[in-house]
Amino acid sequence: MELFGLERNYWTGSMRRCNIQRTHLIKCAMDSSYSNMANDPTVIFPRINIRDPYKRLGISREASEEEIQAARNFLVQKYAVHKPSVEAIESAHDKIIMQKFYERRNPKINIKKKVRDVTQSRVVQAVVSRFRTPSMNFIIKTSIAFIILGALTVLFPTEEGPTLQVAISLIATIYFIYNRLKSKMRAFLYGAGAFILSWLLGTFLMVSVIPPILKGPRSLEVTTSLTTYVLLWVSSTYLK
Repeated sequence: MELFGLERNYWTGSMRRCNIQRTHLIKCAMDSSYSNMANDPTVIFPRINIRDPYKRLGISREASEEEIQAARNFLVQKYAVHKPSVEAIESAHDKIIMQKFYERRNPKINIKKKVRDVTQSRVVQAVVSRFRTPSMNFIIKTSIAFIILGALTVLFPTEEGPTLQVAISLIATIYFIYNRLKSKMRAFLYGAGAFILSWLLGTFLMVSVIPPILKGPRSLEVTTSLTTYVLLWVSSTYLK
C-alpha cells in the first residue's frame, strides 16, 4: 500500500508539472502571436487615411465592377485582423459602388469625347482637308483688303445698300484665290461659290440667330455684308 501511495503521488506530481509546463507554453505562444501582430507593419492598412476611395483601394476610375470587387476582397482578406482597416476598405468600396450606380442613373455627357468624335468624323476631316495655312504676308494682305471693305461699308452706307462694296469683295475673293491656285477657272468657281454661300449664311445668321448690331435703315444689309466679308476672307485666304 505504501508503495502504491508513493507511485500515485509520483504520477500526480508529474501530471501537475506537465499541466504547468503546457500552460506556460500556450501563454508564451499567445504572447508571441500578439507581439508579432503588433509589430507587423502589414497588419494596418497603409492607405487608411486617404480620402479618395479609388486611391484608397488602389484602382483607377475606369475600373470595372469585377476589378473593384476583387480589390475589396483582396484587401479585406489581407487586413482582416485590423478592424479599422477593414472598415476603411469597406467604406471606400461602398462609396465607389454608390457613385457607379448614380452615374448609371444620371449619365454625364462627355464634352471632350463628343468634340473629338465630331472633329474626327469623315465630314469634318473632308472639310478641314480643303483648307491650308498660307504665308503670313498673304494673310496680312487679305486681312487689310477686307478690313478696308468693312470700314467703307460701315462709314458710307447708301440707300441701295453696300452693293458696290459687296461686288468689290467678290472680285477680291476671286483675285486672292487665283493668286494662290494659279487657275482662272478654279478661282472663279471657288470665288463665286464662296460668295453665294457666305451671303446666304450671313443672311441666315443675321435674321435667325444674331440680332442686328448696327442701327439704321440699312442695318441688316450692312451687318450681313460684314459677316459675308469675314467668310469670304476665310475662303480667299485658307481655301485650298
